[in-house]
Amino acid sequence: MPGTPWSRRELLKVVSAGATAGFLVECTRNAAAQQVKWSTGSEPPKLKAPANSCDCHHHIYDAKYPVDPRSTLRPGDAFVEDYRVFQKRIGTSRNVVVTPSTYGTDNRVTLDAVAAFGPTARAVVVVDDSVADAELKRMHSLGARGIRFNLAQAGATTPEMIEPLSKRVNELGWHIQINATAPKIMAIMPILERVPSPIVFDHLAHIPEPEGGNHPLFGQIRALLDKGRTWVKLSGAYADTKIGPPTYADSTAVAQAYVKAAPERLVWGSDWPHPGERENKPDDAILFDLLLAWAPDEAVRHRILVENPAILYDFPKSV
Repeated sequence: MPGTPWSRRELLKVVSAGATAGFLVECTRNAAAQQVKWSTGSEPPKLKAPANSCDCHHHIYDAKYPVDPRSTLRPGDAFVEDYRVFQKRIGTSRNVVVTPSTYGTDNRVTLDAVAAFGPTARAVVVVDDSVADAELKRMHSLGARGIRFNLAQAGATTPEMIEPLSKRVNELGWHIQINATAPKIMAIMPILERVPSPIVFDHLAHIPEPEGGNHPLFGQIRALLDKGRTWVKLSGAYADTKIGPPTYADSTAVAQAYVKAAPERLVWGSDWPHPGERENKPDDAILFDLLLAWAPDEAVRHRILVENPAILYDFPKSV
């Protein structure tokens, strides 16, 4: 038996409802997809970041600040508002801004960014041995919790500065952060074994591939981890990989070894805007999702993303 024919008005209502539903689905999809400056892709990661997840390593670049004439790495602008788009895509809410080699010991770009982000942000700054104690205390009040020695790039810091500066910042509860090639890290290991402050290694400590966990440096980093004062950033999967995306299988094996050895002293970092990757920027959703393979246990991931950064960077419990 044939049904009752629809009136033109009823038909328009059905079509309109369908179009509205489709529009809402598309809006939801577009809200989740975020095109981020200096990043490939736009889809959100599969991993849902827990509350208070921290990106413990990224930079801000702004041409209004003068560059250090000794610097060799000078990317384009990557503003606070650009990073906020990154946060919306990935789902993190806390962040640590690291002064890049581009600006030498001028930390204004970083400290101004931390002021803009507010209490959910911390800073790692760059100083040399001429820095005054009063300046260190001032930067502490502005959110600084560590100093970086970027020995992988030409710049303001040298190995000779590590030990005396470590003693000075240790009194503030700060750490020293090391970014260096494997040969350089191995060369300064006698210094690192005796510094009083905590140590943080950037980018998986740049363990060379394809040797990975079989390289002597990995054993040396493990020995420092076992002493309880050393941390490693699970970041820069692309820095030393020979395999590349999307699995970064060689970097993944190193990260998994760290997770097995010392999950309580690991933090995660995006390294946005990926200044070392000048030609092909990575997909930040893929990088974040590597944590699913690096730390399959949800409780361990929570520790890496939330609990460990709160300790290392002195985030208040209420933020």
